[in-house]
Amino acid sequence: MEPRYRLRLYLLTALILVGFGALLSRLYQYQIKERSKFLRQVPSNYTVTIREPGIRGDITDRNGVILARNQRNHEVVFNLEEIRNDYKRHLIETKGKDDPQVKDFRKLKTHEIVNIWVRPRLAIHGLDNKYSANALNTHYVTHGGLVPFTFRDNLTYDQFAHFAEHNLELAGVDIRVSPRREYLYGSLASHILGYVKQWEKGDITDEEKLKFKHYTGDSKGIAGVEATMNSHLTGSEGIKTILKNEKGKVISMVDYIKPDVGSRVELTIDSRVQCLVENTLRRVGRAAAVVLDPNTGEVLAMASVPDFTPSYFVPSIDPDAWKNYNSNRAHPLVNKAINNFTPGSTFKLPTAIAAAIHGHAYDHEGCSGYVAYGKIKIRCWKRSGHGSLGLQESIQRSCNCYFMKIANEIGSKKMLSSFQLLGLGRKTGIELPSEAPGFIPGNRFWRQQLRPGESVTPSITGMMSIGQSDSAASPLQMAALVGAIANRGQYYKPRVVKRVIHPHQGIVVQNRPNLKVNLLQEGLKPDHIERIRKGMFLAANELGGTARRAAVKDRGVCAKTGTAQTTDMGIKSNDAWTVAFAPYDRPRYVVVVAVKRGSSGGAVAGPLVHLIMRGLFARDEGLKLPLAKMKEYNGDFIVRDRVELPDQGSLLDIAFEDSGETGNEIENVITAPAVPEMIRPRLPKPTIRQEADAEGSTAPKAIIIEE
Repeated sequence: MEPRYRLRLYLLTALILVGFGALLSRLYQYQIKERSKFLRQVPSNYTVTIREPGIRGDITDRNGVILARNQRNHEVVFNLEEIRNDYKRHLIETKGKDDPQVKDFRKLKTHEIVNIWVRPRLAIHGLDNKYSANALNTHYVTHGGLVPFTFRDNLTYDQFAHFAEHNLELAGVDIRVSPRREYLYGSLASHILGYVKQWEKGDITDEEKLKFKHYTGDSKGIAGVEATMNSHLTGSEGIKTILKNEKGKVISMVDYIKPDVGSRVELTIDSRVQCLVENTLRRVGRAAAVVLDPNTGEVLAMASVPDFTPSYFVPSIDPDAWKNYNSNRAHPLVNKAINNFTPGSTFKLPTAIAAAIHGHAYDHEGCSGYVAYGKIKIRCWKRSGHGSLGLQESIQRSCNCYFMKIANEIGSKKMLSSFQLLGLGRKTGIELPSEAPGFIPGNRFWRQQLRPGESVTPSITGMMSIGQSDSAASPLQMAALVGAIANRGQYYKPRVVKRVIHPHQGIVVQNRPNLKVNLLQEGLKPDHIERIRKGMFLAANELGGTARRAAVKDRGVCAKTGTAQTTDMGIKSNDAWTVAFAPYDRPRYVVVVAVKRGSSGGAVAGPLVHLIMRGLFARDEGLKLPLAKMKEYNGDFIVRDRVELPDQGSLLDIAFEDSGETGNEIENVITAPAVPEMIRPRLPKPTIRQEADAEGSTAPKAIIIEE
């Protein structure tokens, strides 16, 4: 071969090799190095991992009556990212990539796409709904496609079944069954149960964002037992894995781990007793009551009026309803049973215990109608005085002078330590949020915040003994204290949760009484406690007793009244109390009632205690107390001079003496009395329902857009 042809052959061969090399290099880059990148760009089937919320556990009363549970709720939800992508795909297929609508697609608001692309199809099947376009747009900006937007949450079962039968195969639109909290008895036990709110954006962790394509969180309790037992009530999450095609339509479900049910929380309350107590309290405007088992510390009922309806918060509360709750000066969201009242003469009971512990159980003191502390005179409610009295008679007649003199013989420091031993000035630790600790002269709150730099004077010690001026306690604190008197010396921590039962692990919170203090080991003698108990018996059952209206014939009710001068919304007023236990020999019940704007404890709170006791005794004799769905009670600001007692035979034939303490005994005290501040719960703001706006109210034309 000639040299010139050989050279050409070599050049051709070299060119072919270089070309093949370049081709192989590019093939390697596309097929090997960047394979995953291009695979992601090729339309194909893909899997989606969805988180479903756990099913919240039931809350029941002590007898298994369900008070709060979850019902199956049918919803229409949108994956807004998929809806946008599907509509864009439709525009490209029908109009081409260069169409102005495609080029300006990003300028389209999400609600506009929903109105054009989704709602007409839903309207065909009667599933369209008014909604807040602003809320939908905000949801998309916040969550993208991670969190479904609930378009409609009130489907009937027939609508749900119809939608399932006529599957629209519309990308991003789905129906689901979700748990929704239901409170079966309206406002009954609302302050004990509390309420829940929807989960929020901040509840999603970074790890969960990577794990799930779509996410729905768990509702959480923010008041009552729903809040304190939230970790027990919350069920385990469900995980669903589904296969979708390139257009976002579901092909099949690949895997499904069903959400689990949370623990069942059994309360100590008896729902029928709760119903009795709440109906009784509605005879007054604002009040609280506690019924407690003195032998275990179990709360059988706890009521506060006015009250609220927990179901109004599920899944979101109407803005007007929320405004009404917040603007109501009677504070219906506040549980007054664990909040501050001025205790009045009910504090003569812890003073009596302090006297017994420190060697004054058998002292007698003279009452001339007042006690002088320098220029300060604090009167007894009986202006002419009671004469010489012992401990029993002083409790029976509620003599101020006796207890003020005894308190100063004990001394302020010993008084303080004895009161704190009995749980006063401290939270009881019951399983409820926002409990007020109250306060007493000399404790940390008093020294650091209420009266910084002041000392506890003899007049302050005297007023402490009769529950006036710088003193505050809750009905629950007084119920626990009276329980220790009733059971002869055992102070039990009050409980509202009886047991917690996990669906798989069994009982995780045991039903166990919690004995906090044995007063018989703190210097109190059995005969001392009997003298105090006897004084309460005389107060309710003998002529001259201030708690006669609390008594129930032949039932051995023992009681103590209290009337405390205070200021309510700038108006001079009284907190009216009656605390009681029964029967005398073998106590089963402690009943405490405190009323705002009551004229006196004996005339207003006493009859309410009487009515509750009568219901409890009737139940013991076999009467089935009524249980019904309750409507909320708004309360009022009327001053009650008295609550009329129903006829109970010969009891009304006995003349009642003076009602006892009036609360006006400290009018001339120089230091202004501290008004117990109500502790308003610092609760997270609930989910406020967003009303439909103009863009979300207009009904779309009921046509099907051809793809």
